[in-house]
Amino acid sequence: MGIGLGIFLLVVGAIFYFTNIDSSVLNMSSSTGNTIGIIFMVAGALAIILALVLNAQRARTQHTVVTERRGAPDVVERRVDGDEIVERRVERRDETL
Repeated sequence: MGIGLGIFLLVVGAIFYFTNIDSSVLNMSSSTGNTIGIIFMVAGALAIILALVLNAQRARTQHTVVTERRGAPDVVERRVDGDEIVERRVERRDETL
């Protein structure tokens, strides 16, 4: 949204600055149009710079997911049966909360 607003303000400011608007509808002279045009262009440039800085900060954030497990940890029983290693996973759960 910020970049679009900045571009819009730049375009409107350029229209006011580079055209001669002597209309009874807008009721302003060419010097007033130049001043308003410069103000809009500066505001548009600031809006674009601010939007780019905020987007760069947003891209650098990290999100961490924490999973909480309650109860005793899983236990792996291992035994050697000849040349083979036999593993068996035993889950222990705490039924009391």
